[in-house]
Amino acid sequence: MKENPLILSIESSCDETSAAVLEGEKVLSNIISSQVQHEEYGGVIPELASRLHQQHILKVVNKSLKVASKELNELDAIAVTDGPGLMGSLLVGNSFAKALSYGLGVPLIGVHHMKAHVLANFLTDNPPKFPFMCLTVSGGHTQLVYVKDYVDMEIIGETIDDAAGEAFDKAAKLMGLPYPGGPQVDKLASKGDPIAFGFPEPEVGKYEFSFSGLKTSLLYKLRDGLKKDENFIETHKNDIAASYQKKIVDILLKKLGQAAKDYKVQDLAIAGGVSANSELRRRLIEFCETNGYTAHIPPFEFCTDNAGMIGFLAYKKFLKNDFLAINSVPFTRGGF
Repeated sequence: MKENPLILSIESSCDETSAAVLEGEKVLSNIISSQVQHEEYGGVIPELASRLHQQHILKVVNKSLKVASKELNELDAIAVTDGPGLMGSLLVGNSFAKALSYGLGVPLIGVHHMKAHVLANFLTDNPPKFPFMCLTVSGGHTQLVYVKDYVDMEIIGETIDDAAGEAFDKAAKLMGLPYPGGPQVDKLASKGDPIAFGFPEPEVGKYEFSFSGLKTSLLYKLRDGLKKDENFIETHKNDIAASYQKKIVDILLKKLGQAAKDYKVQDLAIAGGVSANSELRRRLIEFCETNGYTAHIPPFEFCTDNAGMIGFLAYKKFLKNDFLAINSVPFTRGGF
């Protein structure tokens, strides 16, 4: 078994087309092509996403090889996200990866998208120590993951309705902000008063999340404010964003803290697109320093969907000879 195999990884689960080349654990290139065309629709259009993946994937793969200064015939394996995600988008990446694997005569490695997000925390100089607790937060998922090793993970709690990222995007849409909304809310919140407005906290299970009620509360608050002042949102947008964001982060860290206490772990990590949120990053560090934990946060380039994290998990699976069958079908939903 080659100690540091050269792996080309492909990510196409939603609206980012990405390809990376890794030599063992080392990321040689990580190219991401974002689909800005969805902005005018205020959200990802699945059919458009799959068509854009078809247009971008060859260019992205070629660029990743060029940046890494590698050739196709040097590759030892091909890795690809095989779920969860949008079926049309997944099929584009899977079809390309399978054809490349078959043509080159090298193994194909299927990677679980959310597990890869967790392992983005290892693409740093100071990775977490096993076991640790990871809060994965994105547009489609909010999960508490007990991480035992690189491939053995357990979801101990998740959202019963909407994800934290979806709650951010919905808030932005209600406030008339451009898509993607999460970064816009974060930007406004940095200038606002986080206790200017109150929002409710859902009563759910110990490790479960719920954000649908929070979105509804914001809707009513904006509606009632506009009845009294047609400029209510514009006048108070910074304070609204700061207060709403604070409540989401409050909920996330409360659950993470409870899980850390119950499972007696020392290291706490975050992952997923929402782990790029400045308030979540700042307060996780603050929480860990106050309570004696060690915080782990992925670099920004590995927070959103990317092939670098796919390749890292693929390397760990390569060492176990854990390969994907050529006739496998990607999945849109499912746990670990």
